[in-house]
Amino acid sequence: MTVQEGTYYLLNQLRTIYPDSEASQITDWVMEKITGSMKTERMLYKNEPLSAKEETLIKEYTERLLQHEPVQYVLNESWFCGIKFYVDKNVLIPRPETEELVEWIVTDFKQKKEKGKILDIGSGSGCIPISLKRKIPAAEVWSCDISTGGIEVAKKNAASANAAVNFIELDFLNKAERDNLPAFDIIVSNPPYIPEKDKAQMNPNVLNYEPATALFVPDNDALIFYTTIADFGKQHLKKEGNIFLEIHEDLGPAVVEIFSTNGYTAELKKDMQQKDRMVKSGLV
Repeated sequence: MTVQEGTYYLLNQLRTIYPDSEASQITDWVMEKITGSMKTERMLYKNEPLSAKEETLIKEYTERLLQHEPVQYVLNESWFCGIKFYVDKNVLIPRPETEELVEWIVTDFKQKKEKGKILDIGSGSGCIPISLKRKIPAAEVWSCDISTGGIEVAKKNAASANAAVNFIELDFLNKAERDNLPAFDIIVSNPPYIPEKDKAQMNPNVLNYEPATALFVPDNDALIFYTTIADFGKQHLKKEGNIFLEIHEDLGPAVVEIFSTNGYTAELKKDMQQKDRMVKSGLV
């Protein structure tokens, strides 16, 4: 099998379950990972034979991808804020929208100070706290998560990125555990916010592979993390500090109301697709 034949084999298989543009993008990612060469380079030696190992990997990856497994898990990598993160089924795949939240925090933080203490709630891959530490080196960055596997992944990524982040395993919904945390200048979170009832409408690549604890909340208390963070901030947000949150596009008014009724200011921000996806709050 040549480079070109391997490319077409993968592409044609993926076209059976993905739109052409998505199939083409996934094929490019996989072929770059396997061959170590960019698309333009691969075109120059498209008629060169693949090694036996490369050919085996193409077939192995194709089989997994045809089961709707996300390409990021197949390749164990995902890019976020210019950093390559290791990802597996213990953590959510970082999303581009979350990069916008990070940039908002960085811009706001640097206007006020260069030092300070930041808490990220829900470490996952560590993409938020690690990116913040890289962009604001003088900040002291903490991050907590309930998942042992998630914390291990985040620590691995912090070591690779040479980012000193204090990761703590705890259940943030447990008041006794979260009350042991100190006070912070910035509190940030992209918490679970999808009601259990919405599972039926979700794509299999998300539902069957990404960690449920990082996605779903009870139908009768879908805003539980936002109300908990608002309560936590009353004792753990420093004067003139801010809370930054990622939200579902339909939750803007509800999240703003939670913080407004708890003695906070609340600013709703749209992402680049003009969807309500972020909220910034501060104690009045």
